[in-house]
Amino acid sequence: MRPENLRYFTFTIFTVLVLQVDSTQPPFSCDSSNPSTKTFPFCKTTLPISQRATDLVARLTLEEKISQLVNSAQPIPRLGIPGYQWWSEALHGVAYAGPGIRFNGTIKRATSFPQVILSAASFDANQWYRISQAIGKEARALYNAGQATGMTFWAPNINIFRDPRWGRGQETPGEDPLMTGKYAVSYVRGLQGDSFRGGEINGPLQASACCKHFTAYDLENWNGTSRYVFDAYVTAQDLADTYQPPFKSCVEEGRASGIMCASNRVNGIPNCADSNFLSQTARAQWGFDGYIASDCDAVSIIHDAQGYAKTPEDAVVAVLKAGMDVNCGSYLQQHTRAAVDQEKLSISEIDRALHNLFSVRMRLGLFNGNPTGQQFGNIGPDQVCSQENQMLALDAARNGIVLLKNSAGLLPLPKSKTMSLAVIGPNANSVQTLLGNYAGPPCKLVTPLQALQSYIEHTIPYPGCDSVQCSSASIDGAVNVAKGADHVVLIMGLDDTQEKEGLDRRDLVLPGKQQELIISVAKAAKNPVVLVLLSGGPIDVSFPKNDENIGSILWAGYPGEAGAIALAEIIFGDHNPGGKLPMTWYPQEFVKVSMTDMRMRPETSSGYPGRTYRFYKGPTVFEFGYGLSYSKYTYELSAVSQNKLYLNQSSTMHKINNFDSVLSVLVSELGTEFCEHNKFPVRIEVKNHGEMAGKHPVLLFARQTKQGNGRPRKQLVGFHSVQLSAGERAEIEFEVSPCEHLSRTNEDGLMVMEEGTHFLVVEGQEYPISIVI
Repeated sequence: MRPENLRYFTFTIFTVLVLQVDSTQPPFSCDSSNPSTKTFPFCKTTLPISQRATDLVARLTLEEKISQLVNSAQPIPRLGIPGYQWWSEALHGVAYAGPGIRFNGTIKRATSFPQVILSAASFDANQWYRISQAIGKEARALYNAGQATGMTFWAPNINIFRDPRWGRGQETPGEDPLMTGKYAVSYVRGLQGDSFRGGEINGPLQASACCKHFTAYDLENWNGTSRYVFDAYVTAQDLADTYQPPFKSCVEEGRASGIMCASNRVNGIPNCADSNFLSQTARAQWGFDGYIASDCDAVSIIHDAQGYAKTPEDAVVAVLKAGMDVNCGSYLQQHTRAAVDQEKLSISEIDRALHNLFSVRMRLGLFNGNPTGQQFGNIGPDQVCSQENQMLALDAARNGIVLLKNSAGLLPLPKSKTMSLAVIGPNANSVQTLLGNYAGPPCKLVTPLQALQSYIEHTIPYPGCDSVQCSSASIDGAVNVAKGADHVVLIMGLDDTQEKEGLDRRDLVLPGKQQELIISVAKAAKNPVVLVLLSGGPIDVSFPKNDENIGSILWAGYPGEAGAIALAEIIFGDHNPGGKLPMTWYPQEFVKVSMTDMRMRPETSSGYPGRTYRFYKGPTVFEFGYGLSYSKYTYELSAVSQNKLYLNQSSTMHKINNFDSVLSVLVSELGTEFCEHNKFPVRIEVKNHGEMAGKHPVLLFARQTKQGNGRPRKQLVGFHSVQLSAGERAEIEFEVSPCEHLSRTNEDGLMVMEEGTHFLVVEGQEYPISIVI
């Protein structure tokens, strides 16, 4: 979303001219001290926002209207309206990326939480909500301090982490649609200032969230195919049960005020020009009531790169008629007037877009006069980088880091004053690697080396590689350091030279000579070594998994500003790890699969293995949901109130006989009342048998006895994170909705329930439920 040719704009001068305020005040409209504007109906807060937006749009000239259709919206001085910047970023903290935020005033830093993929590993929806709530407050504080020209943030990224090579997989909550949808709801509600359980529809916004990238986008540049020209062929089945559910949750449950359409095409049609997606699905079916932005340059490429539109004016017409509202870029500003003059575009289509745009700005309180004294006007600089937020960043890293191996209980290491510790690897003393992409300036930052030095005074650092690419390695030097230390921690992995926006990986193995360095050091060390991996995407670590000289493996993602402290706490036993992988870790041989193949389901005849834990039929290095702890936990399905479900509710119900002779019925024919009535609770007792307290995610899956024919191998039903002291037990409850959790999508993209035995599964415990038609 950051093309090199897109310029940043600021409108400080215009804001001063329009509002007659100093630069420390935020830009706003409807100044009560300005007699020429305060009487306008669009300034009257007692009127409905829809009526106010309609009044404002009606007052604009055509040129003024067109000036509002791009991310850098121009000021309209005669109406007292300052410029507005739609593009700001807050993926895991208020970020540098995007021109809407500046860190050049009173506030120079913001809390940098773990990159999303690591926060997701906590499987804790309440923690996700608290993180985004903190981000939203810090964003509003920047606006109140006069350091923001926009309060619309283009996050979260809720595309499915379909392929392990995807450079932006780190930005997502992982590969499961249900989990990704839950993350979207938590993030949107927190950022926008809603309650965790949901609140007033179309109410005031603390900040505006934008779910992206709609839809089926998860490729940057692979073998010469870029996201700008990629045409993703997606079946109705995969679209319905994999790619669309997170966006549906984002809209229906999260009530997001923004959606971003993706650059790529789906089945031949550019996402931003697809009225079926934007208008019929998002707005008509899901009830979306907000603005739709294009990904940056996604409008221009419809003509310039994809050739879908014959002229620039045709591209403008295509996106506005499809339901898009604002263009990240300048294409609409350049070509909309010509489209109108050529009578290809009616002004009513422009007015529709503007109504959506100004409605969101009004919900943000930007047309309510001076924000001081308003609902969010008292959020000040003291709420940025607060101790509470920094502690939350630390907790999020603690709860996300995943223990992948711990042979013979190597970890935690002893806290001995006489012990020597070698810290080896290119990521050991790296600052930037901890943050991942779309990051802002952190409140504080401690490197892994510094954090480990706080525990062990006699620490010997040695980079071992010239960089993460490790084209040159000082293996002999690293071996000598390792031989002289009591214990060795290797801090390896990836960084943004290997994976980021615009950069997909070619391989799943560690870069350059990292593997050779690890093996050599582990062989030479006095004791089995600890291997720490910093990465967003999965890595084929089959070799350390099977190497007895490597006693422990920790995956720490990109853990944010406090991640190194969390890592050191886990290594030395001040925190009990509990994170679980939110994505499958594949072996290197998976790279034989074409990244442009969007199919989720396997195809036996061609050897296509499928994707993600729900469908993949090949070998794995580590499975989705895998993660160890210093404690042992046991589970018992203590109560399930349902063991048989009858679907023959009506003689008129259409029964479908699949080609594998399994009867099914459409969920839509069962009706809302039936589906609500047949929800039932599942209680699971969890006990911590260890000597340490721990936070532990419990994952509940469902599977069918009958496999094949496009059925998932298993699918996540729910998850819940529980804190247990040593020896403590607790009972947690899930609500199972058979219509949602025991159904599947057929080839036509319709939800069906099938006869036969289904199982609820938690850590090897299974409970059968029979569905009778």
